[in-house]
Amino acid sequence: MAILYYHNFHHIFLLLLLLFTGTFFNSSTLEELHLDNTSLPINFLQNTGALPALKVLSVAECDLHGTLPAQGKLTTIINKRFFQHYFDCFEINCTGWCELKNLKQLDLSRNNLGGSLPDCLGNLSTLQLLDVSDNQFTGNIASGPLTNLISLEFLSLSNNLFEVPISMKPFLNHSSLKFFSSENNRLVTEPAAFDNLIPKFQLVLFRLSSSPTSEALNVIPDFLYYQLDLKALDLSHNNFTGMFPSWLLKNNTRLKQLYLSDNSFVGTLQLQDHPYLNMAELDISNNNMNGQISKDICLIFPNLRTLRMAKNGFTGCIPSCLGNISSLLFLDLSNNQLSTVQLEQLTILVLKLSNNNLGGQIPTSEFNSSTLEFLYLNGNNFWGQISDFSLYEWKELNVLDLSNNQFSGMLSRSFVNFTYLGVLDLSKNHFKGPIPKDFCKLGRLEYLDLSENNLSGYIPSCFSPPPLTHVHLSKNRLSGPLTYGFFNSSYLVTMDLIDNSFTGSIPNWIGNHSSLSVLLLRANHFDGELPVQLCLLEQLSILDVSQNQLSGPLPSCLGNLTFKESSQKAIVGGRGGFISTSMKTAYYETMGPLLVDRVSLLEKDFQLNLTEEVIEFRTKNMYYGYKGKVLSYMSGIDLSNNNFGGAIPQEFGNLSEIRSLNLSHNNLTGSMPATFSNLKQIESLDVSYNNLNGAIPPQLTGITTLEVFSVAHNNLSGRTPERNISLGPLMKAVMKEILSCVDLHCETIVVRKLCRRSQFLMMNKEMMVS
Repeated sequence: MAILYYHNFHHIFLLLLLLFTGTFFNSSTLEELHLDNTSLPINFLQNTGALPALKVLSVAECDLHGTLPAQGKLTTIINKRFFQHYFDCFEINCTGWCELKNLKQLDLSRNNLGGSLPDCLGNLSTLQLLDVSDNQFTGNIASGPLTNLISLEFLSLSNNLFEVPISMKPFLNHSSLKFFSSENNRLVTEPAAFDNLIPKFQLVLFRLSSSPTSEALNVIPDFLYYQLDLKALDLSHNNFTGMFPSWLLKNNTRLKQLYLSDNSFVGTLQLQDHPYLNMAELDISNNNMNGQISKDICLIFPNLRTLRMAKNGFTGCIPSCLGNISSLLFLDLSNNQLSTVQLEQLTILVLKLSNNNLGGQIPTSEFNSSTLEFLYLNGNNFWGQISDFSLYEWKELNVLDLSNNQFSGMLSRSFVNFTYLGVLDLSKNHFKGPIPKDFCKLGRLEYLDLSENNLSGYIPSCFSPPPLTHVHLSKNRLSGPLTYGFFNSSYLVTMDLIDNSFTGSIPNWIGNHSSLSVLLLRANHFDGELPVQLCLLEQLSILDVSQNQLSGPLPSCLGNLTFKESSQKAIVGGRGGFISTSMKTAYYETMGPLLVDRVSLLEKDFQLNLTEEVIEFRTKNMYYGYKGKVLSYMSGIDLSNNNFGGAIPQEFGNLSEIRSLNLSHNNLTGSMPATFSNLKQIESLDVSYNNLNGAIPPQLTGITTLEVFSVAHNNLSGRTPERNISLGPLMKAVMKEILSCVDLHCETIVVRKLCRRSQFLMMNKEMMVS
């Protein structure tokens, strides 16, 4: 059996010549052809040549675009002069891809193919696996060629523009179908006549989720009642309503994974009265369910690995028996109204209890687990001093979030025992006193948020963890100069020291932090000149030094910064996750080893964002909190409320990507630069309360993105730019996010990942669009 694997082959046309001419091997014996991650021309599928034995064709992520070619033959002449070092001139007689009569597995995923599936696809009667996911295919699959492929065992249609009947009517006669995945397509309902249809297939995996343009779905497809072999069922991200569908468990006793998140289920969690020993992963998060969590849940699902019930309205006590499930690794009960917790024998890795009504002191026995790596207790009413309970058992923690509680007292020195700690968030509490020097020993710390406490004193000069990327110390009472704190943190992306009492000059070593993207020093007592070393920060996109005592001229070299879009400032470290391997086992059992890696894309990947970065910045006369995708877009400079003097540098007109520029409340003189007309993305421009004179450059009237323009309290004359009443570029991005996102679940395609993970938070006011 001949098998050809070729990945990232740069001279792919030469490879095709070798293949089609049979120069190096007899193409009549080739059974598998794997060309994933290469750059192929779209007519490759027309020129597959005479490959009568081919059973597997995999061209995933090959940058194929356009529409799939229809059936037909093609004669191609290759110019001898182009390949004179390899071949004489020859003629290739090529047959179309639809002539591959023995093909069993076809992978076209992760390309940019569009249009409808060609009818000739239905000729591949032996096809057992078809993956066309992550493309732009269109059409209603009920009237396409898929209805003829009755040998299919594996079919993935996810992340396209298909119309998929929720009844699965096109596949009623596909008796071999085992794996079916259709995420993020447009689901359509059908007349009642298609209800109660009993299909011939017995599925192992069924995944169905709707796109934002789908119809409202009120009823779960009833054919699932007859699926006795189901091991994984994913109906998340739809608009299913009604009570929790416990009937899904009644017949599907082999279920290992049940995902019903992001629907509109209501009422209490009603479960069957007998155990389901196979159930390993249950996700009912982001619904409208309420009532107490039954204490029998541990008896009914004794072998759970992950349990996700976040974003509902559950009340009362967290069943203590959850601490006794030895297999449980991931428990997320965040964003509910739970009031009591007693979990004393945890063997868990991830525990998320954020944003509930939990309170009181944390007893030593609570959350007592040497295996705990991620602990989120933020947004509750816990109180007391950290030193009042033992931190020893938490020494394996990677993430600890105790923010937005009522903790008080001094910061515990016991944090030094957290050898692996990468994320520490103690913000929005009542901690007081200095930052302990022991924090200098947190050598793996990447994210630190101590903002909105009552901390005082100097930042320890030794505090400079090399991996540190994001630090938030805002809204405390910290003081003193910035000597060498953060000096060695060369990977810093965000430094937020807003609203403290820091003094002295902004240190020159700040220019050594080449990764710095967000520098927030507002509302301190910094003096001296703005260091020109800031101009070395090529990644800088948000700079706020307002409300200080800075003076001197504005560095003209700031105009050399690009302020381009950057996603780095919105990302905190890596992301953790959990991937079940049960589907790979099920795949082997039903389809054998061929292309088994394809099933890895069907595994449910629980991405765990370590924490969420939020940046507060004033623009358009309001403070906003930016996060996610919108934070990536945002860029701005705020130098207001200082003592800067001299002229506004002409070079500031080079900041063509900047969205907000505030130079107000200074002692600037001279005229407004005509180069400001080059600020093509500017949405807020404020030079008010200075000593500017002369005419407002008439070129500024050509700026179409301005929403806020202020020149008040100067000696300027002339016509001001008209306020843009349409959406500016940044607001368009925000609205695009809102209109295109129906949830925060992360999808496979990168674009959808960014969309569904991003949010936009207004700190002081709701979004106003005029």
